[in-house]
Amino acid sequence: MSNVAGDPHKITPSVRFGPSLEDAQAAVVLVHGRGDSPRGILTLAQELDVPGVTFIAPQAMGFSWYPLGFMAHQEDNEPWLTSALARVGAAHAEAMSTGLPTEKTVLMGFSQGACLSLEFAARNAQRYGAVVAYSGGLMGPEGTGFNYSESLGGAPVFLGCSDIDFHIPKARVDESADVMEILGGQVHKRIYPGMAHTVNADELEWARAILMSLSAFP
Repeated sequence: MSNVAGDPHKITPSVRFGPSLEDAQAAVVLVHGRGDSPRGILTLAQELDVPGVTFIAPQAMGFSWYPLGFMAHQEDNEPWLTSALARVGAAHAEAMSTGLPTEKTVLMGFSQGACLSLEFAARNAQRYGAVVAYSGGLMGPEGTGFNYSESLGGAPVFLGCSDIDFHIPKARVDESADVMEILGGQVHKRIYPGMAHTVNADELEWARAILMSLSAFP
């Protein structure tokens, strides 16, 4: 897709937080949710604020990565979905542009951004530093066969969500955790009773610990 209509997120910018990539020990692709923006999601980066870590937050065209829910038929979310995954890929390439290895890069997102982070990691499985999904799941309608061919190579994968999240059925979080484990991820799933559609302190602490380990000097 070469035009904006067919690739709506192609020309959107990204915003960074933290040291320059040249000085970074690790990098996070931080993907916002529906109705949010890079500057909105970067408040999570400010809360984590791990020395030596650069955060790259891409912008969705129109503040939404795809028009329907994440459990809609994928073709009904096109061309937005393909464009969104490509935009995540471009941000990940940006994270590695100064020589950081993939195992020092993290895919992290909330809501729509969590769904995209998981979907991108599953479709492009390799040994990431971590995959962190706050209130999200793999994409596709009920009964989708999640068949991927590569391996995450032991990458840590975190899925955190409420048990009553209106947008994210717990069953899909459970299913997504199982798929990521089959792909070779070290899966950490945490379900929080009665939590709103948000990110809590426990979820941030898990990510902070991972980022601290990735940013440690050899």
